[in-house]
Amino acid sequence: MIDQIKEIIATDINPMLELHAGGCELLDVDDGIVTLRLFGGCSGCPSSQITLFNGIVPILRDKIPEIRDVVLG
Repeated sequence: MIDQIKEIIATDINPMLELHAGGCELLDVDDGIVTLRLFGGCSGCPSSQITLFNGIVPILRDKIPEIRDVVLG
């Protein structure tokens, strides 16, 4: 699952975040809970939770239904 998540981040999520000079990286996967770190323009952005729940989570869950939750670390 880790390699699959990294691939999705590289091909689907980071290109979207790069439009706002940001990005994300995978920190951990434990029992279906994915921990990500936002960086660049996304780090500390007031809209980061909206980006997470309306952008990142749906992409990951659509491609990997086994994901139970996605959190920022």
